[in-house]
Amino acid sequence: MAYAQVNGLNVYYEVHGTGKPLVLLHGGLLTIELAFGGLLPHLAKSRQVIAIEMQGHGRTADTDRVPSLELFASDVAGVLDTLGIERADVFGYSLGGLVGLQMALTQPDRVDRLVAAAAHYRSQGYHNDILDPALWSASRRMPTAEDFQKMRDAFTAVAPDPSVFDQVEAKLQPLVSGVDAWTEADFGGITAPTLLIIGDNDFVTIPHAELMRDLIPGSQLAVLPGTTHMQIPQRVDVLLALLGDFLQ
Repeated sequence: MAYAQVNGLNVYYEVHGTGKPLVLLHGGLLTIELAFGGLLPHLAKSRQVIAIEMQGHGRTADTDRVPSLELFASDVAGVLDTLGIERADVFGYSLGGLVGLQMALTQPDRVDRLVAAAAHYRSQGYHNDILDPALWSASRRMPTAEDFQKMRDAFTAVAPDPSVFDQVEAKLQPLVSGVDAWTEADFGGITAPTLLIIGDNDFVTIPHAELMRDLIPGSQLAVLPGTTHMQIPQRVDVLLALLGDFLQ
């Protein structure tokens, strides 16, 4: 457990295990434990796992800095620099998946293999019941009240200032539409071998994920059955099988 001084932030990270470096990037409003608590111990048996908490998440305090995928990707690279790691595999979930894609696009020399789970490249790649707040109450895809409470409780337990949870949530919303700055040509230039993972009941539509697979040269797509957006990190056995095959 340590902190790296990066881009004016005190970025919290953990290193577990030994072996080839694998970076874990959590989803929005999640902590390392909440996102990867079930998965990380298994991965650390054969890899050096570097789990990072991004600005305003977990133990990394929020600041006045306006968050962006570019800044988050730069922060991750800064942590790797602190550890003396030039290249690593990257597994990002949700927000972390977007940051992983940003790294593959703008820092290709830092990313060996990329796993992007529950990520999209256009805001319209989400189902209508995710995009329209009027449909949230009837949606089978939205996080439940219990999910939101777990996020708040995990944040409150470790955050330097637990009172900023709602502030962080509001600041993250523009990142969903911010992906619209990416172009199809950008994705055609990704050189890292890429595995895309979504749930069959995810925020992201299956046709959108298929389009991303077709845009990223040589990429693969896994659709987890009976799985919502929030359930993806909980499918530990399935993820271990997928990651074991792909990251080898």
